[in-house]
Amino acid sequence: MVTILFHSTIFGPIHSRRLGSSLGVNLSPNDGKVCSFDCVYCEAGYNSQGAGTTGLPTREKVSQDLEEKLSAMKSLGEPLDVITFSGNGEPTIHPQFAEIIDDTIALRDKYFPQVKISVLSNSTRLGDESVVAALRKVDNNILKLDSAINETMRLIDQPASPTFTCEKVVEQIAQFGGQCVVQTMFLRGEHDGQRIDNTTAQEVEALIKAYKQINPRQVMIYSIDRKTPEQQLEKVSREELEVIASQLRAEGFDVMVS
Repeated sequence: MVTILFHSTIFGPIHSRRLGSSLGVNLSPNDGKVCSFDCVYCEAGYNSQGAGTTGLPTREKVSQDLEEKLSAMKSLGEPLDVITFSGNGEPTIHPQFAEIIDDTIALRDKYFPQVKISVLSNSTRLGDESVVAALRKVDNNILKLDSAINETMRLIDQPASPTFTCEKVVEQIAQFGGQCVVQTMFLRGEHDGQRIDNTTAQEVEALIKAYKQINPRQVMIYSIDRKTPEQQLEKVSREELEVIASQLRAEGFDVMVS
């Protein structure tokens, strides 16, 4: 099974296709994966690998490690565009996510006030008021919506909760409106003998309807860029992504293709 884990709480900076020079914050264990999705395309691998032994990093450790890194980068004059919460699982699962966001904002303002703070979230924790309030504070609140059709969403994202639905999550994402960016992964392939394809006319039509309900600041669309735990997946070409993007732009959306 493909597994690419980040083995530290703070990692990078790395070059992000969508965000630039990005310093990563991993709120999951550094030797395992903890996530409320089990996406067939996740570069960190499937949840079946286990949560590891280190546990979630404490709020204090995140703050200490981040300050050490930001201080060193500032002293060396290293460039930085964004601090990004991603890592080995869903960052909003961390029980002190809101407090960690507050700490991160304070450290950003101290060392790199021009830098943006981004959170890459799978949208599963939007029923928690503290998570919603924290996401409203960041510069780039990037929320996943891989399909607006439940059957397809369950094939691609494999949510842990049996009650998680597209209808519910679209309604929850819509509370942010222009305070969010919606991110959609397009792909084709098979998983457990079932065909996956969220590029069809029906899928794109459903996504457009969902995007209209959400009214996000921007829509990011992309496809597979690294090895995936499911071996029978197909990357959607840049040309095809641009065709989908043109459909979205015709509906008035600001679209980034990467």
